[in-house]
Amino acid sequence: MAVREGLLSLLEPGPRYGYQLKTEFESVTGGVWSLNVGQVYTTLDRLERDGLVEMTEAEGQKSYTLTAAGREELGAWWQAVPADEPPPRDELMLKVLMAIEKGADHALEVITRQRTALFALLHDHRRKPAPPADAPTVSVLAAQLVTDALVVRAEADLRWLDLCEARLAATRKDRP
Repeated sequence: MAVREGLLSLLEPGPRYGYQLKTEFESVTGGVWSLNVGQVYTTLDRLERDGLVEMTEAEGQKSYTLTAAGREELGAWWQAVPADEPPPRDELMLKVLMAIEKGADHALEVITRQRTALFALLHDHRRKPAPPADAPTVSVLAAQLVTDALVVRAEADLRWLDLCEARLAATRKDRP
């Protein structure tokens, strides 16, 4: 989630203060994405500059409200579907592609090392402790969904590494 769109979403119900947005963002994302309060205010300044939010100040406290243009921008974000073309810049993909350029043996070593690291990461994700019983329901759900996403992505990366290894092996067999 982009911070920009996340803040717009949090402003949709009504005005918020910068620090309030920071804490709500962290709560909604299950505490996985922490924000620096400076990042929040920098983003709010840009949103204000772009006419997407309006800032009012009372008694030294700045409050931010979504504008009509901000509601439109948020609506467009909700409607947008992420595209995979061209493939996203992915460090694992780049590492394997560069390793292949150095030769099949090197590529297989890199794939094995990455697979081992991903298995450890997957194990860690699956063993994450449950959120405290007194945590807000939305925070618990967010934490569970984030963990699910991390597990599924690690599993997908492992599957892709298996495919890479199989294609490398097939390429080696095809060569005299």
